[in-house]
Amino acid sequence: MKPRTFSAIGGWQSLMFCVGIYFVALFFSIFICSSVFYAVNANTGNSKTNTVAKTNSVKEDKHVLAVVTR
Repeated sequence: MKPRTFSAIGGWQSLMFCVGIYFVALFFSIFICSSVFYAVNANTGNSKTNTVAKTNSVKEDKHVLAVVTR
């Protein structure tokens, strides 16, 4: 009895792998680029007024190492 082989599927395996890797890379690149975009383009209208208010309170305390404003 002759063993069954699926040579037709084996020929498509490398193509399917490349397409899968392409979509995974596309997903991660969109995620990374959107994260960088939102980090660079923060809401500047509200952050300036909040920064001024927080900066005045920070100047009074001499033991502050870092201030994170949002």
